[in-house]
Amino acid sequence: MKRTKEQSRKRIHHRIRKNIKGTAERPRLSVYRSNKSIYCQVIDDTKGHTLAFASSIQIKGAGMDQAVAVGKEIAEKALAAGVKNVVFDRGGYLYHGRVKALADSAREGGLQF
Repeated sequence: MKRTKEQSRKRIHHRIRKNIKGTAERPRLSVYRSNKSIYCQVIDDTKGHTLAFASSIQIKGAGMDQAVAVGKEIAEKALAAGVKNVVFDRGGYLYHGRVKALADSAREGGLQF
């Protein structure tokens, strides 16, 4: 039986998550992208708490513009929550396109990873 793209992405994501853990000192910046929107959250895995969240639902524009805006927004919210260093979890997606644009704008906003 052939795997779908979603099944392949989930296998890759599980393989990545074996090695990435978000701690209180260095939480995890998790990214999820759908066809229309992009979402990200800063997570402390030891407590299971989301420290900051941003999405492109309320942002006008499309594609790369939304990803850049979400990256800046998550950086602002994370810095307001006292988080400067994060571990980047690309969610099984290729580090290309919208995922890369979000990561680059979060770095420009002040997050370090």
